[in-house]
Amino acid sequence: TELIRTRRVSVKDVVGPPGVLGTGATVPYTPGDRSLHDAPGKKWFISKTIYDKVAINIIIIIRRHLMKSLTEYLTFNTRSRREYINITNKVEDLVKQSGVQEGLCLVNAMHITASVHINDAENGLIQDFDDFLENLAPHEPLSRYRHNRTGEDNGDAHIKRTLMGREVVVAVTRGKLDFGPWEQIYYAEFDGRRQKRVLVKIIGE
Repeated sequence: TELIRTRRVSVKDVVGPPGVLGTGATVPYTPGDRSLHDAPGKKWFISKTIYDKVAINIIIIIRRHLMKSLTEYLTFNTRSRREYINITNKVEDLVKQSGVQEGLCLVNAMHITASVHINDAENGLIQDFDDFLENLAPHEPLSRYRHNRTGEDNGDAHIKRTLMGREVVVAVTRGKLDFGPWEQIYYAEFDGRRQKRVLVKIIGE
């Protein structure tokens, strides 16, 4: 640890003892540190224990300088049972806030009756999605779903969420979400009128 604090050391500067990772290396001299050697530039063999500690600290330092991450939660409380909300701008703002230039952005619904998906921000298509899902898994009659025998009334919402998916992952390139043509991120609510959360996690460099 002291070696790293007093001199910048790269991985190639530190070579282990014979049979470990090399035959030896010239290590930057640290004034006053007689435990290493008593003359600058002198060849010496580093023990495996010291080598491991130095290597681990170098990796930690590199990761601290290169890797960035941001975790945020978006909260929704819709007025209707089913609703589709474009959250692209909110996610883009978080990418800028993170400072990540190259990496990945995960966006996922944290509830099993809501979805996050990517598609076109076109009102007719959104209504088509809703009609399609309601035809496959209509909200009523409630007796249609065994799940509702537990006292719930959202059996359809669980099925709709499974069909539309839990999450999306978007590449971050040059500090921006790397979308294809017309792609937008949507939060889809299938059992609303109560508070729910969406997780946004951005990681990269």
